[in-house]
Amino acid sequence: MTQDLFRQDAYRQHCDATVTGIDEHGIVLDRTVFYPLGGGQAGDAGTLTMADGSTLHIADTRKGKDAEGRPTAAIVHLPAPGQEALLAALAVGTPVSARIDWARRHRLMRFHTATHLLCHLVPVPVNGCSITPDYARMDLHMTDPLDKDLLTQGLARLVAEAHPLTVGAISDAELDANPALVKSMSVAPPRGSGTVRTIRIGNDTVLIDLQPCGGTHVANTAEIGRVVVTKIEKKSATTRRVVLGFVD
Repeated sequence: MTQDLFRQDAYRQHCDATVTGIDEHGIVLDRTVFYPLGGGQAGDAGTLTMADGSTLHIADTRKGKDAEGRPTAAIVHLPAPGQEALLAALAVGTPVSARIDWARRHRLMRFHTATHLLCHLVPVPVNGCSITPDYARMDLHMTDPLDKDLLTQGLARLVAEAHPLTVGAISDAELDANPALVKSMSVAPPRGSGTVRTIRIGNDTVLIDLQPCGGTHVANTAEIGRVVVTKIEKKSATTRRVVLGFVD
Protein backbone atom coordinates (compact mmCIF):
# COMPACT_ATOMS: atom_id res chain seq x y z
CA MET A 1 0.00 0.00 0.00
CA THR A 2 1.19 3.52 -0.85
CA GLN A 3 0.03 6.55 1.14
CA ASP A 4 -1.28 8.96 -1.51
CA LEU A 5 -0.24 12.37 -0.17
CA PHE A 6 -1.53 14.16 -3.30
CA ARG A 7 -5.12 13.36 -2.28
CA GLN A 8 -4.84 15.61 0.76
CA ASP A 9 -2.65 18.32 -0.77
CA ALA A 10 -2.30 18.65 -4.55
CA TYR A 11 0.26 21.43 -4.04
CA ARG A 12 2.74 19.26 -2.17
CA GLN A 13 5.72 18.85 -4.49
CA HIS A 14 8.03 16.48 -2.61
CA CYS A 15 8.22 14.06 0.28
CA ASP A 16 10.63 11.69 1.96
CA ALA A 17 9.77 8.04 1.38
CA THR A 18 11.08 4.49 1.59
CA VAL A 19 11.22 1.93 -1.22
CA THR A 20 8.84 -0.95 -0.41
CA GLY A 21 9.01 -2.77 -3.73
CA ILE A 22 10.99 -2.83 -6.97
CA ASP A 23 10.61 -5.07 -10.01
CA GLU A 24 10.37 -4.93 -13.80
CA HIS A 25 7.18 -2.86 -13.52
CA GLY A 26 8.70 -0.03 -11.49
CA ILE A 27 9.28 1.26 -7.96
CA VAL A 28 6.78 1.28 -5.11
CA LEU A 29 7.17 3.67 -2.16
CA ASP A 30 5.47 3.70 1.22
CA ARG A 31 4.23 7.25 0.50
CA THR A 32 4.28 9.50 -2.53
CA VAL A 33 3.31 12.86 -4.03
CA PHE A 34 3.15 11.29 -7.53
CA TYR A 35 -0.34 11.02 -9.03
CA PRO A 36 -0.89 7.77 -10.99
CA LEU A 37 -2.63 7.70 -14.36
CA GLY A 38 -6.38 7.57 -13.78
CA GLY A 39 -9.68 9.32 -14.35
CA GLY A 40 -8.36 10.65 -17.64
CA GLN A 41 -5.46 12.50 -15.98
CA ALA A 42 -1.88 11.62 -16.98
CA GLY A 43 0.48 10.18 -14.38
CA ASP A 44 3.15 12.39 -12.83
CA ALA A 45 6.80 12.56 -13.82
CA GLY A 46 9.68 13.67 -11.58
CA THR A 47 12.67 12.34 -9.66
CA LEU A 48 13.68 10.05 -6.80
CA THR A 49 16.88 11.18 -5.10
CA MET A 50 18.90 8.84 -2.90
CA ALA A 51 20.98 9.70 0.18
CA ASP A 52 24.21 9.93 -1.86
CA GLY A 53 22.65 12.55 -4.13
CA SER A 54 22.16 10.29 -7.15
CA THR A 55 18.88 10.98 -8.90
CA LEU A 56 16.58 8.57 -10.70
CA HIS A 57 14.25 10.12 -13.28
CA ILE A 58 10.61 8.96 -13.22
CA ALA A 59 8.86 9.13 -16.58
CA ASP A 60 5.35 8.06 -15.53
CA THR A 61 3.27 6.84 -12.60
CA ARG A 62 0.67 4.07 -12.63
CA LYS A 63 -1.63 2.23 -10.25
CA GLY A 64 -0.33 -1.13 -9.11
CA LYS A 65 -1.83 -4.44 -10.23
CA ASP A 66 -1.63 -7.93 -8.81
CA ALA A 67 -0.68 -11.08 -10.73
CA GLU A 68 -4.25 -11.36 -12.09
CA GLY A 69 -4.24 -7.76 -13.28
CA ARG A 70 -6.53 -6.47 -10.56
CA PRO A 71 -5.80 -3.01 -9.09
CA THR A 72 -3.97 -2.82 -5.78
CA ALA A 73 -3.35 -0.01 -3.28
CA ALA A 74 0.24 0.39 -4.52
CA ILE A 75 1.44 3.26 -6.71
CA VAL A 76 4.18 2.34 -9.18
CA HIS A 77 6.82 4.85 -10.31
CA LEU A 78 8.12 4.04 -13.79
CA PRO A 79 11.79 5.01 -14.33
CA ALA A 80 12.89 6.55 -17.62
CA PRO A 81 14.99 4.21 -19.82
CA GLY A 82 18.78 4.03 -19.55
CA GLN A 83 19.14 4.14 -15.75
CA GLU A 84 20.09 0.53 -15.10
CA ALA A 85 23.06 1.36 -12.84
CA LEU A 86 20.94 3.58 -10.58
CA LEU A 87 18.16 1.00 -10.44
CA ALA A 88 20.67 -1.63 -9.37
CA ALA A 89 21.54 0.54 -6.35
CA LEU A 90 17.92 0.57 -5.17
CA ALA A 91 16.59 -2.04 -2.76
CA VAL A 92 13.64 -2.45 -0.45
CA GLY A 93 14.25 -0.18 2.52
CA THR A 94 16.21 2.46 0.56
CA PRO A 95 15.23 6.00 1.65
CA VAL A 96 14.55 8.46 -1.16
CA SER A 97 13.31 11.98 -1.68
CA ALA A 98 10.42 11.98 -4.17
CA ARG A 99 9.82 15.18 -6.16
CA ILE A 100 7.31 15.74 -8.94
CA ASP A 101 7.85 17.85 -12.06
CA TRP A 102 5.82 20.72 -10.65
CA ALA A 103 5.48 22.78 -13.84
CA ARG A 104 4.02 19.73 -15.59
CA ARG A 105 1.71 18.83 -12.68
CA HIS A 106 0.43 22.37 -12.34
CA ARG A 107 -0.62 22.38 -15.99
CA LEU A 108 -2.47 19.11 -15.37
CA MET A 109 -4.21 20.64 -12.36
CA ARG A 110 -5.24 23.71 -14.35
CA PHE A 111 -6.53 21.63 -17.26
CA HIS A 112 -8.40 19.22 -15.00
CA THR A 113 -10.20 22.05 -13.23
CA ALA A 114 -11.03 23.61 -16.61
CA THR A 115 -12.78 20.40 -17.69
CA HIS A 116 -15.04 20.71 -14.64
CA LEU A 117 -15.96 24.21 -15.81
CA LEU A 118 -16.78 22.73 -19.19
CA CYS A 119 -19.17 20.32 -17.45
CA HIS A 120 -20.98 23.37 -16.07
CA LEU A 121 -21.18 25.10 -19.45
CA VAL A 122 -22.34 21.94 -21.26
CA PRO A 123 -24.34 19.90 -18.71
CA VAL A 124 -24.45 16.57 -20.55
CA PRO A 125 -22.88 13.17 -19.79
CA VAL A 126 -19.17 12.76 -20.50
CA ASN A 127 -18.14 9.60 -22.33
CA GLY A 128 -14.40 10.18 -22.49
CA CYS A 129 -11.70 12.47 -21.13
CA SER A 130 -7.94 12.90 -21.55
CA ILE A 131 -5.93 15.40 -19.53
CA THR A 132 -2.30 15.90 -20.56
CA PRO A 133 0.22 18.70 -19.92
CA ASP A 134 -0.38 20.00 -23.46
CA TYR A 135 -4.15 19.80 -23.85
CA ALA A 136 -7.36 18.50 -22.33
CA ARG A 137 -9.96 16.64 -24.33
CA MET A 138 -13.56 15.84 -23.40
CA ASP A 139 -16.06 13.76 -25.35
CA LEU A 140 -19.58 14.96 -24.65
CA HIS A 141 -22.65 12.79 -25.19
CA MET A 142 -24.81 15.10 -27.31
CA THR A 143 -26.07 15.72 -30.81
CA ASP A 144 -26.36 19.52 -30.85
CA PRO A 145 -23.54 21.60 -32.36
CA LEU A 146 -21.24 23.60 -30.09
CA ASP A 147 -19.80 27.07 -30.63
CA LYS A 148 -16.05 27.29 -29.98
CA ASP A 149 -16.04 31.04 -29.31
CA LEU A 150 -19.01 30.95 -26.95
CA LEU A 151 -17.44 28.15 -24.92
CA THR A 152 -14.14 30.03 -24.73
CA GLN A 153 -16.00 33.11 -23.51
CA GLY A 154 -17.83 31.06 -20.91
CA LEU A 155 -14.60 29.55 -19.61
CA ALA A 156 -13.00 33.01 -19.42
CA ARG A 157 -15.95 34.29 -17.37
CA LEU A 158 -15.78 31.41 -14.88
CA VAL A 159 -12.02 31.80 -14.53
CA ALA A 160 -12.34 35.55 -13.94
CA GLU A 161 -15.06 35.03 -11.32
CA ALA A 162 -12.46 33.27 -9.14
CA HIS A 163 -14.62 30.49 -7.77
CA PRO A 164 -13.05 28.51 -4.91
CA LEU A 165 -12.57 24.76 -5.15
CA THR A 166 -13.15 22.40 -2.22
CA VAL A 167 -12.25 18.74 -1.83
CA GLY A 168 -14.92 16.82 0.06
CA ALA A 169 -16.52 13.41 0.36
CA ILE A 170 -19.94 11.79 0.29
CA SER A 171 -21.03 8.35 1.37
CA ASP A 172 -21.78 5.57 -1.08
CA ALA A 173 -25.42 5.82 -0.01
CA GLU A 174 -25.51 9.57 -0.73
CA LEU A 175 -24.05 8.96 -4.17
CA ASP A 176 -26.63 6.25 -4.85
CA ALA A 177 -29.34 8.72 -3.90
CA ASN A 178 -27.90 11.38 -6.24
CA PRO A 179 -26.81 9.54 -9.41
CA ALA A 180 -26.80 12.80 -11.42
CA LEU A 181 -23.59 13.78 -9.59
CA VAL A 182 -21.72 11.25 -11.75
CA LYS A 183 -20.99 13.00 -15.05
CA SER A 184 -18.79 10.32 -16.59
CA MET A 185 -20.29 7.46 -18.58
CA SER A 186 -16.96 5.64 -18.94
CA VAL A 187 -15.33 5.88 -15.49
CA ALA A 188 -17.22 4.87 -12.36
CA PRO A 189 -16.32 6.52 -9.02
CA PRO A 190 -14.23 4.23 -6.81
CA ARG A 191 -16.30 2.49 -4.17
CA GLY A 192 -15.62 0.12 -1.34
CA SER A 193 -14.20 2.44 1.32
CA GLY A 194 -17.62 3.79 2.28
CA THR A 195 -16.95 7.32 1.03
CA VAL A 196 -16.33 8.85 -2.38
CA ARG A 197 -14.05 11.87 -2.90
CA THR A 198 -15.76 14.90 -4.45
CA ILE A 199 -14.71 18.17 -6.04
CA ARG A 200 -16.92 21.23 -5.50
CA ILE A 201 -16.42 24.46 -7.43
CA GLY A 202 -18.25 27.42 -5.96
CA ASN A 203 -19.63 28.16 -2.51
CA ASP A 204 -22.91 27.83 -0.62
CA THR A 205 -24.37 30.70 -2.65
CA VAL A 206 -23.14 29.81 -6.14
CA LEU A 207 -22.50 26.20 -7.10
CA ILE A 208 -20.63 25.76 -10.38
CA ASP A 209 -19.87 22.05 -10.26
CA LEU A 210 -20.01 19.12 -7.85
CA GLN A 211 -18.99 15.62 -8.84
CA PRO A 212 -16.95 12.62 -7.70
CA CYS A 213 -13.32 13.00 -8.79
CA GLY A 214 -9.97 11.63 -7.65
CA GLY A 215 -7.77 13.98 -9.69
CA THR A 216 -5.64 16.97 -8.74
CA HIS A 217 -7.00 20.50 -9.07
CA VAL A 218 -6.13 24.14 -8.44
CA ALA A 219 -7.64 25.85 -5.40
CA ASN A 220 -9.43 28.61 -7.32
CA THR A 221 -10.62 28.96 -10.91
CA ALA A 222 -8.58 32.17 -11.28
CA GLU A 223 -5.45 30.00 -11.16
CA ILE A 224 -6.43 28.26 -14.41
CA GLY A 225 -5.35 31.25 -16.45
CA ARG A 226 -6.29 31.83 -20.06
CA VAL A 227 -7.79 28.61 -21.42
CA VAL A 228 -9.39 28.40 -24.86
CA VAL A 229 -11.32 25.88 -26.92
CA THR A 230 -8.92 25.00 -29.73
CA LYS A 231 -11.10 22.47 -31.56
CA ILE A 232 -14.57 20.95 -31.64
CA GLU A 233 -15.06 17.70 -33.53
CA LYS A 234 -18.06 15.52 -34.33
CA LYS A 235 -16.72 12.09 -33.35
CA SER A 236 -20.00 10.24 -33.88
CA ALA A 237 -23.71 10.90 -34.21
CA THR A 238 -23.93 11.29 -30.41
CA THR A 239 -20.46 12.57 -29.48
CA ARG A 240 -18.92 16.03 -29.67
CA ARG A 241 -15.22 16.29 -28.75
CA VAL A 242 -13.99 19.55 -27.20
CA VAL A 243 -10.24 20.20 -26.98
CA LEU A 244 -8.82 22.81 -24.60
CA GLY A 245 -5.47 24.59 -24.70
CA PHE A 246 -3.68 27.32 -22.79
CA VAL A 247 -2.61 30.73 -24.06
CA ASP A 248 0.47 31.34 -21.87
